[in-house]
Order: sequence, then C-alpha cells, then structure tokens
Amino acid sequence: MIDLSLSGEALTASLVDVPSVSGGESRLADEVETALKAVDHLTIERDGDAILARTDLGRSQRIVIAGHLDTVPVADNIPARRDGDKLFGCGTTDMKAGLAVMLRVASTLAEPRHDVNWLFYDNEETDAAHNGLGRVARNAPHWLEAELAVLMEPTSNRIEAGCQGTLRVLVVVPGKRAHSARSWLGDNAIHRAGEVLSRLAAYEARRVVIDGCEYREGLNAVRIEGGVSGNVVPDRCTVIVNFRFAPDRDEAAALEHVQEVLAPFECVPTDSAAGALPRLNEPAAAEFVEAIGGEPYAKLGWTDVARFAALGIPAVNFGPGDPNLAHTREEYVEISRIGECERLLRNYLTEGH
Repeated sequence: MIDLSLSGEALTASLVDVPSVSGGESRLADEVETALKAVDHLTIERDGDAILARTDLGRSQRIVIAGHLDTVPVADNIPARRDGDKLFGCGTTDMKAGLAVMLRVASTLAEPRHDVNWLFYDNEETDAAHNGLGRVARNAPHWLEAELAVLMEPTSNRIEAGCQGTLRVLVVVPGKRAHSARSWLGDNAIHRAGEVLSRLAAYEARRVVIDGCEYREGLNAVRIEGGVSGNVVPDRCTVIVNFRFAPDRDEAAALEHVQEVLAPFECVPTDSAAGALPRLNEPAAAEFVEAIGGEPYAKLGWTDVARFAALGIPAVNFGPGDPNLAHTREEYVEISRIGECERLLRNYLTEGH
C-alpha cells in the first residue's frame, strides 16, 4: 500500500511498481484513495477510477492540481530502479513523479493559502473518449471549478503554457485494381500515395508566438496501409496524418488547412481536440508564474489544460519529469527534480512568492 511518509524518490518508485496502464488503474486508484482517506484535513470523493481530495478552508480562491494515474504500456521497465540521480521506470517522468509530489504536499499541507482540489484521474494516455477528466466534467463538474488549474505534466519544473491542438485524418488514395502481371491495366494506389508523402515531406510548419510562447506546428504521416495480396495492384491506400496545431487555430480551421495542403485527396477526420491559449495574463495564472519563477514556454503537445480552457479556467502544465523522456523505454526522472518540484509547489501554496 502507498505510504505517504516516504520520501519523494521512494514514493515515486512505489507508484511506478504498481502497474497502471490506461484502463488498468483500479489498483492504484484504490491505494491512492485509501492513503488519502487517512488524512484528516482532506475530504475524499470518487468517480470511477478518479479520486478527488479537497480542502474546505473557506479561502477566497480554489486551485485544481491534477495528475493522471495511467501510463503507456510497460516496456520491460518495471520495477523502478535507481542509477545515480536518475530513477528509471515506466511512468517515472509521465507522471508518477508528479503524482508523488501531489500526494506529499496534499497530505502534509493542512492550511494552504488557497483551497485545493487535488485530482487524480484515469485514462489520459488513451483515446479522448475514455479520458477520466472528461467523465468527471460530466458527472462531477464541481471538481473542476477553480480560478486556476495546474496539470502535473512533465515539464522539467518549468511552466509550459497552453497546449497544441491535435487532429488526425485518414487520407484516402484511390486506384484501380488489376493483376500484377498486367499492372498497366490498373492504377496502383500505393504508388499514388507517394504524392501525399511528398507533400508532407516538403511541408513547412508554421511557428507562432502567443503571449511570448512559441508554438511549432507539425503535419506528419503516422501510418500507411494498402495492398490486397501479393499478386494484385491495389485500388486503395490510406495514410493516417496527424496535425499538431497552434492554439490560435480552432479544430475547424485545422481541418480546413490540412484539406488545402492535401487536396484533392479525401481527408476524413477521425479524432481531434482543441488546443488551449496560454492566458498567462489572468491574475491566478500570473500569480503562479511569479511564484514558480523562470520563463514560461509553449506546451508542444496536447494536454488536459485544454479541457479547463474549454470551461473558461486558465491552466498551466508544471511537473518534475522531462517531456522528452515520456513514453520511452528508457524513461527516467531526475531525483533532484522531484524535491525541487515539491519545494516550488509547497512555496506557492504557502507564501506565494
């Protein structure tokens, strides 16, 4: 069971050693709930495998600090192991080190200067339809009501503001089927897909600066499928394309742009999620930036800050992990960053500067 008296390093390791691949978070959720129920100053609620631990001190502001319980599939990287100042293991950086910081601060800080909703949720690393935060927004919207949300995404303890939007489309390349021995009678769809790939390879991604944060877009093929059998010229090939777009575009504008780049090929949207503008000038966000210090950067990727943005709540990403190590077989977190993150978050919730 989770021992909240452990150091940040030891608590992170114990969380890593409880596998929690998306859809399989129940055991970890049970342990988090049990541990937090023993903390007198917290009120605990649960929705599925999402856990809320809240303070009710009558403060003038309420902050949501949220972290997801799940990881990507294990890649022979459990149990956790230490090597110097590095703790290796599945989810160390994304985001069990962040969860350890949340648990330590939530359990020991009885009177923060803002009321806090400590939110642990499931199914972030999978399709958006299964996301536990989306379910919470439907079932228990009061969990998300706040002046600011902090997502403990890996950022190497710097503030990463807003997030990119993401769009996936299925690009359909038609052809004409024929026997491969008489290929001139057909039209090879796989060969025709070369035009789609050439356009993507030559694509010059836009960079845009918003509130001092530079967002870099990207348009990439992520999967290609085609072929019927070893002696047939294929009449259909599909290319799955992912567009990561800056938050000054909405989902409709993102789709329109992809269609323009790849016309006249048919682009069928299969999944999309809006980005989030930085909103660093909002009072609660500006206060957090001042307390943490350093220069904010754009979040290059989609995170659940977008869900809060859709509710009109400013949100930032802040956590001890290195985002460049997330989802890798060699994933690790620098142990010193766990303690630094806890110190910064605790300072924000006590002194504010």
